[in-house]
Amino acid sequence: MPISKDFTSVYSHDWEINFLQCTPNGLLKHTELCNILQLTAGYHAELGGINFTDMQLHDQAWVLSRMRVEIEELPKWTETITVTTWIYDLQGSRSIRAFEVHANGRKIIGSVTYWAVFNTKLRKAEALALPHEHVTKFPERHATSESFKKIDLNRDFVLNSERKVVLSDVDIVNHANNVKYLEWCLDNTDPRPILKQQLKSFDMNFMRELKLGDSVQLLLAKEEKASIFTINKDDKPCFALELDWK
Repeated sequence: MPISKDFTSVYSHDWEINFLQCTPNGLLKHTELCNILQLTAGYHAELGGINFTDMQLHDQAWVLSRMRVEIEELPKWTETITVTTWIYDLQGSRSIRAFEVHANGRKIIGSVTYWAVFNTKLRKAEALALPHEHVTKFPERHATSESFKKIDLNRDFVLNSERKVVLSDVDIVNHANNVKYLEWCLDNTDPRPILKQQLKSFDMNFMRELKLGDSVQLLLAKEEKASIFTINKDDKPCFALELDWK
């Protein structure tokens, strides 16, 4: 699609929180938050002519590599939030995109994400084939107090659970959707601090893709103020998650 006349390098989108997106306490699920951020990025990319449909003309797609989310509080059922997004950097095969979530006139969530251009036929990263000179980059406009990071896996992990990738886990790029990894881990941790809004931030690293039918193991290491998960296939980590608690 051509670049929209409505395209701006900083983009905002309003979302009303519905009951399907909430936990029993009426707060937005962390997985649904990630879905909203990803959808907002998709709308922005569509206006800018670099969305999934545009990229598929070159057998390309954006895939998430790293993500950090910092949470002051979660929005509630029926609240309307405004998600604002912009790009720190975009060159070669990578893009760094930021998000802020505002509710009732104040910022409640910040996130920074690292995306890779993925060739969906060759199943590997490559340089973006589409022009992006029209996108202004904002490397000094930060949405979080810390950037995404490489999670330290030099810890004493124990087996938490095992599972197989099923059809509902797989997305349009034909691999396990990034939000599913987070969902699997949160489903295997103590729900009480989550429901009490004691999760202040989390980091995710995506290292290897998982396909339909793959068998994986979830491993967990607990620390005083953090819980660290890895999802392994054939003893190799495909995903890592660090939950930081208040």
